[in-house]
Formats: sequence, structure tokens, C-alpha cells
Amino acid sequence: MTIKDIARLSGVGVATVSRVLNDHPDVSEDTRRRVLAVVAEQGFQPNTNAKHLKQQNGASIAVIVKGTMNMLFADLVERCQQLLQDAGRDAAVYYLDEDANEVAYALQLCRERKPLGILFLGGDLEFFEAEFGQIAVPCVLLTNSGKGLEFPNLSSLTTDDGEAARQVVRYLADRGHREIGLLGGNWSCTQISYRRVQGCQRAFDELGLPFDPQRCEPCRYSFSDAYDTTRRLLSRCPELTALFCLSDVMAIGAIRAIRDLGRRVPEDVSVVGYDGIPLSQFSVPRLATVRQDTQRLAEHGVDLLLRNIQRPCAPVHGVVPFQFIPGDSVAPPRTV
Repeated sequence: MTIKDIARLSGVGVATVSRVLNDHPDVSEDTRRRVLAVVAEQGFQPNTNAKHLKQQNGASIAVIVKGTMNMLFADLVERCQQLLQDAGRDAAVYYLDEDANEVAYALQLCRERKPLGILFLGGDLEFFEAEFGQIAVPCVLLTNSGKGLEFPNLSSLTTDDGEAARQVVRYLADRGHREIGLLGGNWSCTQISYRRVQGCQRAFDELGLPFDPQRCEPCRYSFSDAYDTTRRLLSRCPELTALFCLSDVMAIGAIRAIRDLGRRVPEDVSVVGYDGIPLSQFSVPRLATVRQDTQRLAEHGVDLLLRNIQRPCAPVHGVVPFQFIPGDSVAPPRTV
């Protein structure tokens, strides 16, 4: 009995069986149950010796991606893989749900696959505070700051999310908007989104505008969740003339929802995104957004990790500049 036989009996591909046996998250629960049922029925035992050899001779850098729908991370993954390849290093990429515990997963990888280092793309600092002390290999966290954690083997690089969000709100206000809504993210104080929300609050305070929680809705980083959340938000607050979405993916989902509600962007509702993914410049209308410098994040992150693998040194916690791109999705509010 081989993995090919399991695939044939399960009615799926060999790659899918491999992902199930290696407990990868990118498999539906129905498929996972079907494959595991065949494995149990046939008494299949993976060749652990071959698996161990493959792990020893395979990828040496683990890249843990927080969220399967975040297109910013797709760009970062591609850049990091290319940089690691140029440096003669292999990379194994692991995608987790945005609510998963990435540090617990990293601990499991350290026990089973013994990576030389780990790149975290996104992360919840609460998980790092609780469990990261058990990880000994060099690590770099991208897009969130680990500065306050003071782990000797954890460096980080991020964008100044608070200042970027502040500038977005002021940009909308400069164009006459006062009824501004906020969409997206997990607002726990250990999450990336929290810093963006804080930046919005700071701008509202500076402008003398009330920060109304009724005009704010958290949501996941996905087109569909942003679509549903936008419809709910605009049904509750139809007076909104502008919507700041905490990712471009959310902004594009929001634009579709606004259109389906019979309203126009930007004539009726202006929309601003965050991340600056390539798709944002091909949406209709072209999206106003905050562009994160993925090239610099990837270059500095990979360089930090490789240098610490070669010779451990003090952690570095840097801030990478952002760029606001005006786009076509913002216009002054209509006068009644």
C-alpha cells in the first residue's frame, strides 16, 4: 500500500494525500476525513524513515504565513522565496488561518523539521508573549513589531501603521468627508489592525470629530467577508460618505457591496484601502491605498534572518516607510 493507492481509493490527488498526512491546513475538512478514513481502513503507515531523510535534506527555512486570503503576504512570500533561493537556501511555506496560533505551529515545526530559522508573515503578539520563549532558532516577524517582547532571537520589521492610518483619515477629511466608516481586521491590542485603528482615532481627535464605534466593523481579510460586512455597515449607517478599509482585499470587496446596494464609488461613497497590492491599481475605480514596501520588507527580513543564522546577534526592530497612493476611489462628498 502506497500513497498512490490511498489517493486512488480516496478519489483525490497524490499531492492532496500528502498534505493530509503532513497536517497542512489547506485541505477541506470533508477531503481530510475521506482520506484519513481510507488510511485507517487500509492500515497505511507512512515511511517515516524516508520522511525524516527528506526533512533533513529539504527546506531549511520555514516561512509561516498568517492568513490564506491576504494578498500582501502572497507578494511577500514570492519575494522571500526568491531571495532565499538566491542565497542558496530552500524555503518551506506553511499557510495558517488568520485566527490560528502561529507560534504553536512554529514549535511543532521546530520539533519535527528542525528549521534553521523562521520567517513569520503576520502574527499575534499575544501568542508570541505566551510561547515564543520555547523557540531557540533565529526568527524574523514581518508586518508586526516584536520590539516590546525583548526576545533575543526575534527581530521584526513593520510599517508605521498608526501614522499611515492617521494620514488616510486626514486625507479624507481634507476632501470634505466627516461621515467616515472603518472596516476590517481584528481589533485586539496585540494585532496589526489595532495600530491602524489607533491611528484613525488619533486623526479623529485632531480633527475634532467623534470616533463612533457604530461606524466601525471588524472583519476577516477576505473579499466575501468584506462584502457582507460592508452591506451590514451601510445598512446601519447609510449616512457614511467614506469608508477606510484596513486592507485592499477588504476595499475591493467593499466596492462590490456598495455597487450592489445601488450606490457608486466614489460619487456616493469614497473608499480607501491598505497594502498597495498590484490588484488595487487594476480595480474599477483604481483604488486609493497605503502601499507597504514588500520589496524592502522581504530584503531586510531575509537578510536579518540569514545573518542571525550565520552568527547570532542582537535583535533588530525596524520600521519600513509607506507610500500613500491617491487613486480614483476618493471624491468630495456630494452636497445635498
